[in-house]
Amino acid sequence: MARTGSGALLLSRPNIKLDSFLKRNTERTVYERIRAHEPCVVLSETINKAYMHVILSDERVYLTEYPPRTLTEAVSFRCVRDIELVNDLPDFLHGKNRELCQHIRITYVTDKPAGRGHDWLRRDRKAGLTPAAPPSRRTSHCPTITHTLEGYPAQRSPSELPTLSPTRSASCPDPESLGLFRVPHPPSRPPSTAPSPTSSPTSSLSPSTHRLNFPDTGQVQRGIGSVLSRLLKRDSSSSGEERKAELHLYAVSDTSRLYLHLQSSWNSFIIRSTLSLDPLYRRSCSASSDSCPRKRPPAIRQNSVVTQYSTVTEAASLFMTAVCVCVCSWERTAHLFGQLSCELLQEGISVESLYLLLQELRTAAHRDITLRRLFWRSSELFVFLVQTLEESLHGCQSLSGVCTADQLLLSTLIVQTLAVMFRETEVEPARLNLLSAKKGALASRMLLASMCDAELQTQNQSSLVDCERQALLAEYLDAACSLLFELLLLGHDASRSSSADNFLSVGWILGVLQPHPQMLSFIGYQVQQVVLVLSDLQESFLSPLQSVLLFQRCRLLLACLQYNNQLAQHLRSHFREEFRYFVKLSCAEEKLPPHYPISQPTLQLVEQILTLHLHR
Repeated sequence: MARTGSGALLLSRPNIKLDSFLKRNTERTVYERIRAHEPCVVLSETINKAYMHVILSDERVYLTEYPPRTLTEAVSFRCVRDIELVNDLPDFLHGKNRELCQHIRITYVTDKPAGRGHDWLRRDRKAGLTPAAPPSRRTSHCPTITHTLEGYPAQRSPSELPTLSPTRSASCPDPESLGLFRVPHPPSRPPSTAPSPTSSPTSSLSPSTHRLNFPDTGQVQRGIGSVLSRLLKRDSSSSGEERKAELHLYAVSDTSRLYLHLQSSWNSFIIRSTLSLDPLYRRSCSASSDSCPRKRPPAIRQNSVVTQYSTVTEAASLFMTAVCVCVCSWERTAHLFGQLSCELLQEGISVESLYLLLQELRTAAHRDITLRRLFWRSSELFVFLVQTLEESLHGCQSLSGVCTADQLLLSTLIVQTLAVMFRETEVEPARLNLLSAKKGALASRMLLASMCDAELQTQNQSSLVDCERQALLAEYLDAACSLLFELLLLGHDASRSSSADNFLSVGWILGVLQPHPQMLSFIGYQVQQVVLVLSDLQESFLSPLQSVLLFQRCRLLLACLQYNNQLAQHLRSHFREEFRYFVKLSCAEEKLPPHYPISQPTLQLVEQILTLHLHR
């Protein structure tokens, strides 16, 4: 959620009372990661059409009464299986509210038994609690629904308040945050248990881990061992008894953005949680000073001469040190970010210094969402990155037709930095203003600059230099796909927006890219990678990074099939046989480990792509 310099929530319809309530009733780490809130009519197994505040963080959906009194966790994104808009007219709404309502259905899994009652409001009233009075229209910032609701939730005693589980960042999840159960330190893990941080992503799937063997210490009675065995069996069986449940949110406004925020938060969560299963990614995103040593930058090649250096500019050093120890206030972060921006924007900066500063900026942006928001509040750095990408990637192609290793390295870093800046910043108003300015001029430049010919022009494909450049090109194409994925999320936001000013839709984005002479080559490479991963040609499990890339590529291909007729026709005419004979849903199920949060959404995308690609 966008915030002002002091950290207060910045909304189109500010609600000071709710903001104050959240500050008092949540830990600072939770409050700082609240992204949006909106009043809705809520319907679930335990709530029957109550008008409540829906509060969205980057990991969970919370509910509180209207006006707020208690905060309840409704659902964690680790349990979500689908978020969709339902095209219906709710019976309990009347008049204009019924026509403007946006019905959002969240499908999730739970191991809790279905509730007997369906109206916890009535249970509170039976207990003798007085329902809260509806807020007055003078203080309400949302349309009032009259004669359609059964009342407001009553105040609960402290003993009845639900206990919120401790919030933990998705960048370092524990087994509970991944939907897994803990066992009391057996020497080996069952297949459904997530790997330890020191193990490989597929080590938990080894056939040797099908049996739990407890050591015989000789000091523990045999009865205790049998009890533990029964408990483990019971936990294992109960973990498999998950059932699907639904949470229905009715936003009574035609300008509601709750659905868009939910989709974006869910996408961000499953990507973060999956990547965090990779130990290298976890270490790179660790925010402790012990895990943030000064790294020697990679070699930058100039005219085939390797130049290495270890000096660090003062601004970059101060900035990264502050981010690592996590003590930056908003003002301090803004000051240090300004210093780093000045270093980047100085005239005559060398390629080596530029590369190092961008590396510092990208790493810091991974760790601090404040920096990502600050990035969009000034156009200078964004314009500079787009211009540098144009010169580095396309300037060389127009002159000699060949990109050097240095140019590919720099272009990849720029694209990766831009992709990071889009992550979880959809609620920052400055981002949309900057991208939509002058009819999307900057957005168009970024889209076109990111396109690259996937067929590397070389003189000798077998030479070591050309093989190295081919690997660097593949790395760039992966990064460009991730950036385009972020832009498509922005496009889905605009596609469902009723504002005429928000024209950056998925159709508009693909319309800008479709005439580009290298677009078909770029899309062809992404298709080839999907076919390679989802065929029998590769038998190994996918790593977390490979799974995320597959998810992003599938979203890109699905968008082409759904929103651009020319690209859809190209995919069907050139890759029909590959999808018919090589891409198999069963292969995807085998290669995507079930404990990856991104596996199930990816399988749904693959199924949609096969349906659109083969049955039209």
